[in-house]
Amino acid sequence: MPVPHDIPAETELWDAYAESAFKQDAEPVFHWTQYTGHGPGPELLGNPRSVLEIGCGTGRALACLARRGITAHGVDLSPVMVRRSTARWADTGAVFACGEVLEWLAACEDTYDAVYSVFGAAWFADPSRLFPLVRARLNPGGVFVFSQPPAIPGAYGPQGMYKGGFAGKAMYTYRYSYRPAVWERLLTRAGFAAAEAHVLDAPKAEHIGTLIVRAEVTAHPA
Repeated sequence: MPVPHDIPAETELWDAYAESAFKQDAEPVFHWTQYTGHGPGPELLGNPRSVLEIGCGTGRALACLARRGITAHGVDLSPVMVRRSTARWADTGAVFACGEVLEWLAACEDTYDAVYSVFGAAWFADPSRLFPLVRARLNPGGVFVFSQPPAIPGAYGPQGMYKGGFAGKAMYTYRYSYRPAVWERLLTRAGFAAAEAHVLDAPKAEHIGTLIVRAEVTAHPA
């Protein structure tokens, strides 16, 4: 059953996260994993002319792509994060919008060569609703790539998550976790032509790996 996302409460949570996560002196960087210098980079997106990042957070990944001459758009739930990212990365040409990802995608008329999420909205939105919306915003031959921590064995589906430990005001959201094969099945059911999901091991044994998922849209026949 769908879980009851409280968008105003989740906005407050991500605004609070923005206060600690956004660093004014941070440089643009693009990586899929939580370990610096580990794993693949933007090559998983192919050679897009346009990209959309869902749950763009601090904007560092989007700014990195924009500096390569790619048309780079991002959407994030936190007004605080969007204001700070817009100001910080104005010189790169990256464009940041504030909105709840499902509503924003449903209203969006633009299409992109790649849509991606790095520990972002693909982790925190119901995939049965999110994936068809992403599919509709991709150009022929486009790709959807996302990364997040892998599921804890036996803990699948929506998982509640408090912010900042277990004391203080109760701010929480839901994240979604599945086995790689289930992610692949959800994507193909949403209309993607092919999908591949795997867990990349951490650089140190027994540390948390990274789930990386990539799905493709069929190109128009030549």
